[in-house]
Amino acid sequence: MDFSDYQQAALRTDQPPAPGTDPVAVPMLGLLGEAGSVAAAYKKQLRDGAAFRHAKHQLREDLGDVLWYVAVLADRFGLGLNDIAVTSLTKAADRWKPTPEPVLFDEDYPPAEQLPRHPVFTFAPEVLADGREVITLRCDGQLAGDPLTDASRVSDDYRLHDVFHIACASYLGWSPVLRSLLRRKRKSSPQVDEAEDGGRAIAIEEGISALVFAYAARHDYLDGVTRVDNELLSTIGSMVAHLEVSARRAADWEQAILGAFSAWRQLRAAGGRGTLTADLQARTLTAAPAALTPVPVAQRSDSVGPLHHRQSRMLPTRRRRLGAVHRRAA
Repeated sequence: MDFSDYQQAALRTDQPPAPGTDPVAVPMLGLLGEAGSVAAAYKKQLRDGAAFRHAKHQLREDLGDVLWYVAVLADRFGLGLNDIAVTSLTKAADRWKPTPEPVLFDEDYPPAEQLPRHPVFTFAPEVLADGREVITLRCDGQLAGDPLTDASRVSDDYRLHDVFHIACASYLGWSPVLRSLLRRKRKSSPQVDEAEDGGRAIAIEEGISALVFAYAARHDYLDGVTRVDNELLSTIGSMVAHLEVSARRAADWEQAILGAFSAWRQLRAAGGRGTLTADLQARTLTAAPAALTPVPVAQRSDSVGPLHHRQSRMLPTRRRRLGAVHRRAA
């Protein structure tokens, strides 16, 4: 039976409430009561086992009553049961099924503006003369950005958080931060360069990175975790609603988060030294940690220069962009 047909048939058996009664109250309370009946029937089945011979019949009847009240209550709110069913399945697919064969967002751009499809990232710890530890990142042998500290009074290895940006690129095909570090911004399209690869998108990704890191810290850095909370995924979805990555599902974000922290934990256990091999087409990220002693900057012949936090990667770009905006406005 079609859901719409069922709803119309259910409404024909609906009894009008007493005058002055809220029309929502009766079906709402009825739904709660019948849901309790389902729980009670299942309780009897658990308690009595085979002796409760009519368990299936009772559950079918009680679930039918739940469906009847759902149909009537939906009508009270001006909703169609068919629409509710479709929306529910769409939501479930978004949450639990990754996007099938997604097209990379930069597929139609020049190769120099595409994220590398099979990059190898190298993480190397160093110790500064003042005793602070930093992490340098290289992509296919080329330096990517400035060395990072934890930027915190507490040592929590946030300096390895570029792993998250690499995971975003690997699983989502998206990372404005990585585009900036690798100089792969889509400048051939000024509108895309500003809206998708610019300072606002970079700030949003960094905000998501900090949000996810805080969440992971409260959950043992996701060690042994196979699912993340819906609230976190919903918040991320709201943050990127105006960006191209909104086309990706919550299940894709979950893969990115879990993959990122699997790699992060391996690098952390190795003192921050190792490699990550990404495959943007296969949507995989492979960590190869190498536990070696950090080398002081003073002992390196290829020292990358003074320490800068991630803010130094973002703010000059944002200042230039704001300056351009002011000039246009003038």
